[in-house]
Amino acid sequence: MTPVSLSKNKRAVLISGAGIAGPALAYWLCRAGFAVTIVEKAGALRAGGYPIDIRGTAVEVVRRMGILPRLREAHIASRRFTFLDADGGTVASIEPRAITGGAEDLEVRRGDLSASLYALIRDDVEFLFDDAIDTLDHFEQGIDVTFRSGRHRTFDLVVGADGMHSQTRESLFGPESQFHRYLGYCFAIFTMPNTLGLSHELVLWNTPGKAAALYAVGNGDELHAFLNFHQPQPPFDRSPETQRDLVATVFADAGWEVPSMVEAMRDADDVFFDTAGQIRMSHWSRGRVALVGDAAYAPSFLTGQGSSLALAGSYVLANALVTNPDHSAAFTAYDRDLREFVGMNQALVDNGAARLFPTTAQALAQRNAMLRGLAAMPAEPANPAHSALVLP
Repeated sequence: MTPVSLSKNKRAVLISGAGIAGPALAYWLCRAGFAVTIVEKAGALRAGGYPIDIRGTAVEVVRRMGILPRLREAHIASRRFTFLDADGGTVASIEPRAITGGAEDLEVRRGDLSASLYALIRDDVEFLFDDAIDTLDHFEQGIDVTFRSGRHRTFDLVVGADGMHSQTRESLFGPESQFHRYLGYCFAIFTMPNTLGLSHELVLWNTPGKAAALYAVGNGDELHAFLNFHQPQPPFDRSPETQRDLVATVFADAGWEVPSMVEAMRDADDVFFDTAGQIRMSHWSRGRVALVGDAAYAPSFLTGQGSSLALAGSYVLANALVTNPDHSAAFTAYDRDLREFVGMNQALVDNGAARLFPTTAQALAQRNAMLRGLAAMPAEPANPAHSALVLP
């Protein structure tokens, strides 16, 4: 096997995953003179996707990358969030900033962020699409990598940025069950026709333990649909048909537009079903391999911090690698500088206690009272966990 490193000063890094964390890490490493390769199991970058938030520290990261103006142009700028009761009556209609806080916070389509990151690195990074890591073999000076395509390469370092269900993590640390912390919710996301004429808004229906949302990110004819429900134990059958049946059963007696949403889910070809959970690990590296983003410390969608944590974590990891030639020292610094920030973000939600998705009638009544109060008051400052990390 021929080493990829071109010189002692140009360390070669393989990143698994072309989502958010992987390309963000690649950008900072390329700037520092690393030779970076990204392997991605999909055949191309993923376009579209549900809207994501860029908050606090992550806003500073994208500003330093030079893509903040582009992302501001892509900002969805929702006009209102409307909360409904079981019968479809309005509980409160409020400006988004009343919930999110922080005037600089951004909300963009995931595909817009992905495209912005790709544009930064496409001329400097080697992309291997439609492929994945098969085996990793450590030796004293590097890692021999065998890909599923059959190709063989040698790298100085490998980084798993392959999401919450990371194969890189599983190959090194063992089954996901050791690190997955279930938060008590299941959800299905899909797109459906905008038959309600919604525009630049989110409409969220709740009963205790159940939520249904329709999100119009513009004036188009398509909506992002979201069905979320409390489930004390995670479902074990992950077949798509069983998952759709479970969602349909849970929402069988629901009002408002939920029956049409369930029907649309049955016909949708882009349904994504998963459980809300976090990845919690005592360490994020082993040998010459490290994890970043959701692969290492997924906070769950309930926190609204997944993409922001991926951007901040990629910056901290890159800085550690640049300032510490020894990879062991770099990975130690990465853990030291980021772990408290990760903990603060993961602590934003607890099992069955997501603020917007109450599981009891009492908690729902308290949340509705809070929303009515927000509707009559100025937006609060951003949560300190969003901006607690000071970047070097």
